[in-house]
Amino acid sequence: MDTQRLIESINADNLKTDLPVMDIGDTINVHVRIVEGEKERIQVYQGVLISRKGRGINEAIIVRRVVDDMGIERTWPINTPLISKIEVVRRADARRAKLYFLRDRQGRSRRLRDRRRGMQHVEGLKTVQR
Repeated sequence: MDTQRLIESINADNLKTDLPVMDIGDTINVHVRIVEGEKERIQVYQGVLISRKGRGINEAIIVRRVVDDMGIERTWPINTPLISKIEVVRRADARRAKLYFLRDRQGRSRRLRDRRRGMQHVEGLKTVQR
């Protein structure tokens, strides 16, 4: 067994298996555990998934949200124990692998269109119902 396969087999125990199918452009809720002294609470961070990078144990996501016309981006490793749950709220259609161009957009041009065209393979996937 080569070194790379050995490392991947060791890391396979720490990978999360309950992740939803999420693509670039989707609006997601990230439920983050926040520890303040002795207390622990869960805070929901909702934003657009603009980037996924890495693979396996090293995979990370960047989620962008806009609050008071100020863009805030947070980067999380997907397999961290700080993330308790990830939910897909809305599926959007993106033609790029990274949506960094949204940083320069304001107003309506910041919106991504809903996934409709030619995306039958993800139609039946669950999203959060409100």
